[in-house]
Amino acid sequence: MAEIGASPLPPTPQTRTACSPLARAEHFVWLTARVLEQRLFAYHFRGGDAGPVETALDAYRNEDGGYGHALEPDLRGPVSRPPHTAHALRVLDAVGRCGGQRVERMCRYLTSVSTADGALPTIHPSQHGYPTAPFVPVLDDPPGELLATGPVVGLLHRNEVWHAWLFRATDFCWQAVESLETSHPYEVEAAVVFLDAAPDRPRAEAAADRLGRLVREQRLAVLNPDDPDAYPVSPGYAPHEHHFPHDYARHPHSLARAWFTDDEMARSLRALSAEQEEDGGWPVRRRRWAPAPALEARPGVTIEALRTLRAYGHPVG
Repeated sequence: MAEIGASPLPPTPQTRTACSPLARAEHFVWLTARVLEQRLFAYHFRGGDAGPVETALDAYRNEDGGYGHALEPDLRGPVSRPPHTAHALRVLDAVGRCGGQRVERMCRYLTSVSTADGALPTIHPSQHGYPTAPFVPVLDDPPGELLATGPVVGLLHRNEVWHAWLFRATDFCWQAVESLETSHPYEVEAAVVFLDAAPDRPRAEAAADRLGRLVREQRLAVLNPDDPDAYPVSPGYAPHEHHFPHDYARHPHSLARAWFTDDEMARSLRALSAEQEEDGGWPVRRRRWAPAPALEARPGVTIEALRTLRAYGHPVG
């Protein structure tokens, strides 16, 4: 095994087909990723430590406890934003460091930007004046949304973080999830993160069962990867921006796993594996806006694809 930090040799045309998905992805990450994703790859797949991941993440942290500096590439500028802070929580959760004073300060930041009902807006009005993806609306008085609030609340509960902000935010998520009549894939993903960690397990299981029926009735998951165009694309999404069972059930212990048969999940995972491209990375299906190539989202998507495949025991090398 190569030393962590050493750039792996690129596969030649003769040996590329013999390289494992993991080796090809590693080459892609070293060529294209930010330091943060490089450190995450080393942590997840090469025995790296969590400390360097935290150090790389600190470059995006602000004095108010939130995160900015284009941690999420669609939002540029130095000021803290809820999506950046949610991304930071995902990183800390992934390396087992979601706690302590760092997260206490994050919760204070979340309190400061919450709406009157205790929830988070997707885009805070402080984004005005900074470069933003053209498809992201910046409102002066944005509402709280499950899309922004659910993943944050879920990750905090998952890590047994207790803070006053969580009480109203949790109530908001319950009300939002249990009142859904129509939805779209990213909102469903946010709901799953919340339900997978919500403290009231019987209530979460009942809500997940109802949500799974909604996903199937509204055809929000492609169940036949050989014919994705037979499934609708949600309004405002990019062409061919479909979601598959593995997008909802990222690991076999997720409540969303029960929404799909074994055969449906197996086909979904085979489709995910087959998406790896010639350069070793996985594609981004959502709309992209990235004037700076170094901030492209593909390395992060690639790491998540490998983690999902590995969680289900799919061979990655």
